[in-house]
Amino acid sequence: MARPRGVDDLVILRAATEVMGRVGPAGLTLAAVAREVGLVAATLTQRFGSKRGLLVALADRTVEDMGESITRVRAAHDGALDALAALLVEWTGAMDTPQTFANHLAFWCADLGDPELYERALTVHRAQAQAIVGLLTEAVGSGELRPGTDAAALARTVQVVIAGTGVTWAVAREGGLAQRLRQELDTALSPHVPT
Repeated sequence: MARPRGVDDLVILRAATEVMGRVGPAGLTLAAVAREVGLVAATLTQRFGSKRGLLVALADRTVEDMGESITRVRAAHDGALDALAALLVEWTGAMDTPQTFANHLAFWCADLGDPELYERALTVHRAQAQAIVGLLTEAVGSGELRPGTDAAALARTVQVVIAGTGVTWAVAREGGLAQRLRQELDTALSPHVPT
């Protein structure tokens, strides 16, 4: 079947992320995403088949974006810990209000119950873990963290910081998520930073 021209799939998938954050699982429809990019729902049906097809394509794109974001953010920062903080902020960038956080969290919870989407969520989780371990290992080697710091164990703590900070921030509604993430990351890392 010929693909309608005019709007790239990447633009549609980014729009889907925006719509997800605004309306949550119940409000995400092909029609809503199509309106966001100036298309008709039938065009998205041709490209993705269904709402689920769109979600699978978005999950696949998230896996691809993960590697690109890690490379880009690391190149933009001199220190490994600065790169780690920037990466956490980028990973949560679409969740800039408690409501968008709650809506994205609802989609993530749905992913855990769908075997195909779960596999993609697990791939992203593992890529995050690997990136965090890599940056923490680099920080130990460069002296940003104490010698002997267990980078793998600390990486698990950092992943808990990411998830927990989002939830507590969405409930407390104090300040911005990026600021809160940086504060909590600093707290988690502080026992491992040389004085």
